[in-house]
Amino acid sequence: MIVRRLARPMLAAIFIKGGVDTLLNPEPRIQKATPLLEKAAPSLPEQVPSEPHQLVKIDAGVKIAAGSLLAINRFPRLASLALAATLVPTTVAGHPFWEKSDPAEKQADQQQFLKNVSILGGLVLAAVDTGGKPSLGWRGRRAARKLAKRADKLSGELTGHSDDAGDKLREAGDKVRKNVIDGVDVAIGAIAS
Repeated sequence: MIVRRLARPMLAAIFIKGGVDTLLNPEPRIQKATPLLEKAAPSLPEQVPSEPHQLVKIDAGVKIAAGSLLAINRFPRLASLALAATLVPTTVAGHPFWEKSDPAEKQADQQQFLKNVSILGGLVLAAVDTGGKPSLGWRGRRAARKLAKRADKLSGELTGHSDDAGDKLREAGDKVRKNVIDGVDVAIGAIAS
């Protein structure tokens, strides 16, 4: 759809530009990120770099890469999720309006904070956009229904030959159907949470 082809690059542009700017001049962002990282460092896993300059450069790289993927419509859902993940710490570190005492600074940071929250909303929409295709949950439920119908049809055909075999096959089909539906429900729950 033409709207997606236009909207995704528009949404990605701010991240690509911001990532490039950060790589060219990382110092201001390192200064803003350092206090937040000092607070969060004890709770971060060992594998996560704790040096502010490393994290700022990684963040910039993710923004450039994911923004570019979103702009060219490659893996748009995954790219949107990656951008959303980078936006949250950037917003908290970059626009802590709740810490400002000057009303003008507080209002400016609050406006930028809310702008980022709005962009986050757009990224969430882009992340769940299936491009008009059915969702994984719908596909799974449809497959389970088709499988159950086939099992019922097959068991009905065999019923005339032997009631015992038909009943066993029907029971097996019901078990398969229930297991597929349960598996789909678990998968949907895992994805949604």
